[in-house]
Amino acid sequence: MQAYVDRGVFTGINTLVARRGKVVQTGHYGWRDREAKAPMTADTVFRLYSMTKPIVCTVLMTLFEEGRFTLVDPVAKFIPAFASVKVRTDDGSLVDSRWPMTVGDVLAHTSGLVYHFLGDSPVSQMYDKAAILRADVSLADAVNDLAQFPLAFHPGTRWKYSLGNDVVGRLIEVIAGKPLGEVLRERLFEPLDMPDTGYGVVEGKRDRLAAMYGRPDILLPGVTAPDCFSAWAQGANEKVDVSASYPVDKAEVFQRGGHGLFGTISDYFRFAQMLCNGGTLDGHRIIGRKTLELMHTNRIPEALLPLEIGGLPLMGYGFGLGSRVALDIAATNAPGSVGEFGWSGAAKTHYWVDPKEEIVALFMTQSMLSFDPLEMEMRALVYQALE
Repeated sequence: MQAYVDRGVFTGINTLVARRGKVVQTGHYGWRDREAKAPMTADTVFRLYSMTKPIVCTVLMTLFEEGRFTLVDPVAKFIPAFASVKVRTDDGSLVDSRWPMTVGDVLAHTSGLVYHFLGDSPVSQMYDKAAILRADVSLADAVNDLAQFPLAFHPGTRWKYSLGNDVVGRLIEVIAGKPLGEVLRERLFEPLDMPDTGYGVVEGKRDRLAAMYGRPDILLPGVTAPDCFSAWAQGANEKVDVSASYPVDKAEVFQRGGHGLFGTISDYFRFAQMLCNGGTLDGHRIIGRKTLELMHTNRIPEALLPLEIGGLPLMGYGFGLGSRVALDIAATNAPGSVGEFGWSGAAKTHYWVDPKEEIVALFMTQSMLSFDPLEMEMRALVYQALE
């Protein structure tokens, strides 16, 4: 980790590794803010980006356990704006969907929704005008606006990384009858003792927030993953202001299901360890063991594998309800176990849980759209230590 900092690839990194519930390694390397000469510390706060997704999906599934919905329920049952959504065909025409987008679809990225920054569909380009990209728009208004755009494919027929988990966040609000942030706090953050995790950062903690470095802000209209890949390949690694797209001071409005949370590595460890434990931590049961087994079982047909994000294949993995799932260890090109699950964020945060070996591992930095293989190197370092 220090070598990455010394080479200037990452400004600062935090790591945490646990085995059988016991933390066996922690480290903080480099700078939280290089220009301010503020060192990386154990309590540094990070923008989690897509590591928001597993948290939000887990909370929705606690409502599933209460019989509030089924995975085959149409999303339109709870968000009527999706009742009339069309599908854009390859010739550009709009047709009725063959079957409804279901709750299971938005959890598993088989919904027909896409992401604006992937740029691999004409619908992606339409999203540049979507309200979901504006931090001053509520989740309810943003998702209703999203329903006005066509789907890129018929639900259930393809896997495409997407804004589906933002719809998951809105489903939580509708089903629970409360704002998303409040439900996450009640059902997860408070019982798991995650005091530094939430939407926004209160004034007294903002000095602990890590600065962002890397490539252009992926949440801005017109910025695509291929653009960022080219910038990375050319060595671009500058300080980036992401305060407009990922604000610290709009917690009441800026609540999303696919990104938006802030947190520390120690807070996220408590969430990940709860998953590894089968739904409990320190005597608090958050979710049932069999529900987690369902969430972390691959539901993507072999014909739709390998998964692909922005042209980059995710070899050896399937996808469950909110997280990737390891299916073929050889194909992943890194050590691990079948059934390992986890996810990453756009600013190079990453976690994985290996239930077989009872391993939880995390690293966090703030490097927008980095393609350096830090996670694969960390896997080698963690698994070689097993006896």
